[in-house]
Parts: sequence; structure tokens; C-alpha cells
Amino acid sequence: MHTKNLKALTRRGFLAGTAAAVGTTAMAQTENTTELEGDISQTLRRNISSFRALDWRPYFDDLTNGAVLVDTQSRALHFWNGDQSVYKLYPTSVPLTEDLTRRGRTSVVQKVEGPSWRPTPSMQERNPEWPDYVGPGPDNPLGTHALYLSWTYYRIHGTHDTRKIGRRSSNGCIGLYNEHIAELFGMTSVGTQVLLI
Repeated sequence: MHTKNLKALTRRGFLAGTAAAVGTTAMAQTENTTELEGDISQTLRRNISSFRALDWRPYFDDLTNGAVLVDTQSRALHFWNGDQSVYKLYPTSVPLTEDLTRRGRTSVVQKVEGPSWRPTPSMQERNPEWPDYVGPGPDNPLGTHALYLSWTYYRIHGTHDTRKIGRRSSNGCIGLYNEHIAELFGMTSVGTQVLLI
């Protein structure tokens, strides 16, 4: 009988503790970002709605060479191939601030496996301690693959810092997990249309 009461008490304590944890505000801050997450229930609802499939037709006249749509609000990248047989949805990192965010139509102009990285002049100004050059490898901010866009300095690329995905954490680029950018890299081509909204 004592064991039965102990189990019930433990279960009640667990449920009460869980309810209290869900009701509190969860604060999360990562290095180089000032983003704070609010009520966890709000976050969960936002993430669920963010990762819904979209119909491409309102955004693109056709899918010649495929199409990439990046929704900076939901922090999601949508991909459709040219014959509509493949649709993919990936979580992303997006720019830290509105002034670093660019929206509109562009396209993939170059694909690089094992990219090297150089900070832009504005990045060097904001972060003079950063190196002038980082070669391919685990320290490279562009991860394992990069899709260069027609906009100077803008890329869709991987990241070795997986904490950045799903957050406002970039200096303008769109970041993906390395395994996702490798998959997207294989499905896109030079000329794939890209829309950031």
C-alpha cells in the first residue's frame, strides 16, 4: 500500500511540475544573438504553423529549373523541382535584424561544395576581430555547401553551428543544417529561381 501511494505521489508531482514548467516563460539566448523566446506554448504554436506545406502557384509563374521560397518570418525554406514531383521543407536561420534582411526575387548563380568564406566589409566593420579568410572545413561559417545568389554577398548555405537553425542568427544569409543544404544542393541548378519573403 505504501508503494502504491508513493507511485501516485510521484506521478502527481511529475504532472504538477510539468504543468508549472509549461506555464512559465522559457528564456533562451545563444551566442551572437539577442533573441529571447517567450511563452513556450506560443513558441510551439508558431513552430507548428511555420512548417506547413505551401502551394507554389501564388509565388511563381512556373517552376522551370525549380524554385526556392524562403519565408523569413516562419524561418522555413520551401523547394519545388521543375516537374513538381519533389517538394521539400527545411528549417532555416535568418538574418539577425531587418536591416540585414533582403527580400525579393533572385536566382542561384553558382554552386560551391566546400566553400571558403570572407567577411563582407560591413561584417569586418562590426567585428574587426574576425579573420579575413576561412578555408573549407569545420570552422567555415558557410558549412559544407553554398548556393550563391545573384545578390552580392547573399548565400543559402550550411552551418556547422546547429544552434543557429530556427533563429535570427545570420548576417544576411539563409542557413541550413549541413545535411539539408547537401540535399538541396543536389536538387538545384544554376538558374533555380529564389524568392525571399
